[in-house]
Amino acid sequence: MERKKTFIDDIDRGIYDIKNEFTYKYKAEKGLTPDIIIEISKEKNEPQWMTDFRLKSLEIYNSKPMPTWGADLSDLNLDEIITYIRPNADMKTRWEDVPEEIKDTFERLGLPQAERESLAGVGAQYDSEVVYHNIRQELVDQGVIYTDMETALRDYEDVIKEYFMKLVPPTDHKFAALHGAVWSGGSFVYVPEGVNVDIPLQSYFRLNAPGAGQFEHTLIIVEKGAFLHFIEGCSAPKYKVNNLHAGCVELYVKENARLRYSTIENWSKNMYNLNTKRCVVDKNGSIEWVSGSFGSRVSMLYPMSILRGEGAKSEFTGITFASKGQYLDTGTKVVHAAPYTTSTVNSKSISKDGGHAFYRGLLKVAPNAHNCKATISCESLMLDNDSKSDTLPIISLDNDNIDIGHEAKIGRISDEAIFYLMSRGISEEEAKAMIVRGFVEPITKELPLEYAVELNNLINIELEGSIG
Repeated sequence: MERKKTFIDDIDRGIYDIKNEFTYKYKAEKGLTPDIIIEISKEKNEPQWMTDFRLKSLEIYNSKPMPTWGADLSDLNLDEIITYIRPNADMKTRWEDVPEEIKDTFERLGLPQAERESLAGVGAQYDSEVVYHNIRQELVDQGVIYTDMETALRDYEDVIKEYFMKLVPPTDHKFAALHGAVWSGGSFVYVPEGVNVDIPLQSYFRLNAPGAGQFEHTLIIVEKGAFLHFIEGCSAPKYKVNNLHAGCVELYVKENARLRYSTIENWSKNMYNLNTKRCVVDKNGSIEWVSGSFGSRVSMLYPMSILRGEGAKSEFTGITFASKGQYLDTGTKVVHAAPYTTSTVNSKSISKDGGHAFYRGLLKVAPNAHNCKATISCESLMLDNDSKSDTLPIISLDNDNIDIGHEAKIGRISDEAIFYLMSRGISEEEAKAMIVRGFVEPITKELPLEYAVELNNLINIELEGSIG
């Protein structure tokens, strides 16, 4: 008798899909014109150089074609996207002062509780603007700056002017140019030399408005010998119209400094997630990426490490879970631009119910980067016969005095393993969940406890359903 295959249906995403009524203080017109860009900049009361930067970025955006590789973007009509929505709330530093409906959303997502229990600072963005920002006094006393980008542009204009979109210039690609034109919100973090921020900072980005885009900019500078753990969380409710997320993250890790950047992205399945993240690491510095990608209709996301100082290190640990109707094209890029640099990539993807997970990676070793070492591991797990998984690791080596290792595995979940666990009295659903949790365990152990719990909860949400 043939044993039936497990069928896993999608279920309601609970708190992540709760919608608030769409209210706002200011909303830009749909589409992209110089007048709209000038209006956004005026609404934000920006200096003239930033207005000029936005208008130049718009010119670059209009000159660049849509990407034709990777995911299909033909259904994304940028003329229909609202690029700027100021929520009906100003930025607050006391949680009690945030408007009730916005506060309720973040309460349900667990943000204030996380702040009270385990975070040194929190920023919360709702649609296009940050509505809450707070940091522990002891970090302020040590010279740590953690604020929203609008405040940073006003209070630290020289620093922003020096670093803003220098790592990811608008000329990089079409959506970097779009970001340069319409960016809003995000966080600025500055950690002075030798300061150890061992309790994480977190920014949470919530997109509530239908048919809108979110374009937050995160800029982090970790000075010589300092340490920071920064956590980024993202979610949005599901609508019947396309939403767009094209944020930008620029990270600067100075000599002997260390930065851990953890992300759990749980966008709804009408979201196009076209984010750009990049880090430059100086001598003996270290960047650690921990990335969980769930939700979104389409993702194209490849955090990049540029190891420009001798002895610099990069670690990337990522998990992607693609379900029905999702094309998640994710991976990482590493450039060894100096000698004795080291990189490790550990990427895992899961696909089910016809979802498509695509790992796309680049490893580049410059001619002068002798004695560098790189290890890449990509593993893909398909939970049924309808799902797809691909890997495209590109390795470009310009010298041969190096140590490079690469392995990739793609496979289906083992019927034998399921049968064995069921013979021990475990249900088919739980057997499959156990195998998936074991598969992602290297990622969950890299996250702080409360975020490991969230990651496991998201996996359980994706796995729950009916057996047929």
